Amino acid sequence: MDVALTDAPNPDREALVRIGNTVRARLAADPGAYRAPTEKAELFAIKDFLTPDECARLVEMIDAVARPSTLFEVESLEGYRTSWSGDIESSDTFVRMIERRLSDLTGIDLPCGEAVQGQRYQPGQEYREHCDWFDTNAAYWPDEVKRGGQRSWTAMAYLNEVEAGGETEFLNLNFKVPPQPGVLLLWNNVTEDGTPNRHTIHYARMVERGVKYVITKWFRTRPWS
Repeated sequence: MDVALTDAPNPDREALVRIGNTVRARLAADPGAYRAPTEKAELFAIKDFLTPDECARLVEMIDAVARPSTLFEVESLEGYRTSWSGDIESSDTFVRMIERRLSDLTGIDLPCGEAVQGQRYQPGQEYREHCDWFDTNAAYWPDEVKRGGQRSWTAMAYLNEVEAGGETEFLNLNFKVPPQPGVLLLWNNVTEDGTPNRHTIHYARMVERGVKYVITKWFRTRPWS
């Protein structure tokens, strides 16, 4: 998530390579997985991962938990993320079903996944350029080592259409995705050799009209706690 781009040592490198190989093979064999036309990063889209009813239920769950979004480095990045967000109740059987589908799709064990986070963007709200992997030079890193280590893959699903704005733009890939209900985006936060991938920097563009809802699940190198 919110990091400065550095070349700091990555203690989870071997595990990240292994996870990357697993997910890459599964998505390559999935006829419903579309890979973005770039060699700079592994970025996939899957249409209709969520049904309209599932999207509507998740929107309601987000509204129940949404609060002003936070950052890992508030002082240096304050103002970058103006959305509202919140972790959805992980014990809910409906949420567990969505998580199991993500685990089946990627081959990543369920314990390695963080809680599903819902995000809501109202007009004028955005999340400026950021990466999801952790800066191992940052003050927060020792705590994240204890909580499961580096992030491997990100899974993000759109829940509704937006009248204007709200695209997810991968700035270094010349790739932009408008909100499309039920569509799942998956990307590898590291390269094939297990080091953070600078090309995964992305921008949740400002919503101009309407409200944007998404869910995100980040996967760690080891079981998350």
